[in-house]
Amino acid sequence: MLAPILAQNLAALPGIRHGFFTRDGGVSQRIFASLNVGLGSHDERACVLENRARVARHLGAEPSHLATAYQVHSPTALVIDAPISGELPRVDALVTRTPGLCVAALAADCCPVLFADASAGVVAAAHAGWRGALAGVVAATVTAMEGIGADRTRIVAAVGPTISQASYEVGPEMEASFVTADATAARFFMRPTPDARPRFDLPGYVAARLSAAGVGIIEMAAPCTYINEGAFFSYRRTTHRSEADYGRQISAIVVA
Repeated sequence: MLAPILAQNLAALPGIRHGFFTRDGGVSQRIFASLNVGLGSHDERACVLENRARVARHLGAEPSHLATAYQVHSPTALVIDAPISGELPRVDALVTRTPGLCVAALAADCCPVLFADASAGVVAAAHAGWRGALAGVVAATVTAMEGIGADRTRIVAAVGPTISQASYEVGPEMEASFVTADATAARFFMRPTPDARPRFDLPGYVAARLSAAGVGIIEMAAPCTYINEGAFFSYRRTTHRSEADYGRQISAIVVA
């Protein structure tokens, strides 16, 4: 049974359905158990398609109307008005005002963000890894939403399950990239001891980018994907275990 995490601010909106889905409720096996939706994984394709269909139906959408992208850690947002067929677009956010068209982002430690302006009937889903977050995917998504009728002061956004700062050790060169771009970003890095490598607060940084973009209401629905193995896939956890592959969870939103 699917039991996605719901953000209260999005759940309160009329005519909008959403969910930050966990790894529960699917048909995949082994390291992909059970709701793996990653078409790029080495899971059985039939299982992935069934899992994606379950997500779509849970939100009241047709399976063919669940739209995802080939995510490339970019700052690019794409407006769509019909289901995606053929090759997936290489972008990191999808925006729509088409009822029944469910836009979604995949993640396995990176930060999924769902957006909605219920008055304009505009929704969006963004994938914000550290590169995309630094490059401006949040601002690009808000701008794309405004391009089809949304107002950033009315936009409601929620940050979904992602790796927590305590689990996200990074290199000093990454910290330098952020601080060089914006000196105030230093507050999102901490060291548990003076000689330790920095830890990065990705969900906190993304929330700050939402605030800087003028988003009206922001909610954190961001349990740690790394430490909560029973609920979430995690790329970093898989890497630390030298496993061959990993599943991806999905976060999706639709105008009903």
